[in-house]
Amino acid sequence: MEETSEKSGLACLLLLLLVGWLGAHRFYVGKIGTAILFIITAGGLGIWWLIDLIMLITGAFTDSQGRKVKLTS
Repeated sequence: MEETSEKSGLACLLLLLLVGWLGAHRFYVGKIGTAILFIITAGGLGIWWLIDLIMLITGAFTDSQGRKVKLTS
């Protein structure tokens, strides 16, 4: 069975939608290095932001430990 993150998928999604250009959702799940890159590149000029949105919605987004961040429990 696949391990699931204890981080809230809904909180992660809200952070992405509201302050995604600051990489807040990546800080939230412990991905500090990529969160800083997210800030520097403004979310990869929006492309990286869109990819993260799709990954969150489909359940493919992971935390810093490689565990899936799920929108539903």
